[in-house]
Amino acid sequence: MENELLENLGRLHTTELGVIRIKKNLSLNVEKISLSNAEITRKGKNWYITIDNCIITVNAYSYTVITAHKVK
Repeated sequence: MENELLENLGRLHTTELGVIRIKKNLSLNVEKISLSNAEITRKGKNWYITIDNCIITVNAYSYTVITAHKVK
C-alpha cells in the first residue's frame, strides 16, 4: 500500500520555530520518517509518525513538520 506522506517527502518542511522545537525536544532528524520501522498514521489534518520512541507530527495538507516529542 502506497503512503501519501512518503510519496511527498520532498514537500516536507518546517518553520524556524519548528526546527527549534524539534532540536529542543529530541535532536531528531526528520529523515527518520522514511525508515522502514516508522509507523505512519493519519488522524484528521495531521500525520503522526512514531519511530525510536518519538512522535513527529506533520500537517497533512502543507506537509509542515509541526512538532516532535518523546513518547510518554
